[in-house]
Amino acid sequence: MTARAAAFVCRSPSLITALICGFCFVVLIWMGQPVWCKCGSLVPWSWNVWSAHNSQHLVDPYSATHVLHGVLLCGLLWWSLSRVSLVVRLTIAVGLEAGWELLENTPVIIERYRSVTMSLDYYGDSAANSVVDIVACAVGFQLAQRIGLRMSVILFVIAELVLVVTIRDCLTLNIIMLVCPVDAIRQWQMAH
Repeated sequence: MTARAAAFVCRSPSLITALICGFCFVVLIWMGQPVWCKCGSLVPWSWNVWSAHNSQHLVDPYSATHVLHGVLLCGLLWWSLSRVSLVVRLTIAVGLEAGWELLENTPVIIERYRSVTMSLDYYGDSAANSVVDIVACAVGFQLAQRIGLRMSVILFVIAELVLVVTIRDCLTLNIIMLVCPVDAIRQWQMAH
């Protein structure tokens, strides 16, 4: 790669995100994840989080949590790396999200979701869903960068509340249930 090409790639967040997404897509296929929902339906979304279709189409309610990943990463990286360029911070955020997508689709994490959360029918994400989740994180990062801290906090709280009301889950509950499961939360979630 020439110096000019390398400089272009380093200044192009969209290209960097696309390259990371492409890498993640290939690795997920190699790991055995399906490209798309095995049902064969080309509908780009699935809104039923209690079905085997969840995380298999492009968009599902958990896409909102990936936007929130981007919002959180924007704040954390601004706080910890404020002297580093915005493009580098975005690249780090997208790289971390891609790393999470790969980890989330390992047998250990899939089994953890199935055993301690409400996601009994979870078998990992389709590769297409993971790519959209990474893009959602990048969108959340850029949105937080534009709207600032106060509006990002408001967005985060509203999104979490909407998710709790609509699907009985949110990013905060998801983290709690993965790290330190609470049986009362799981029972409440399962009583949909």
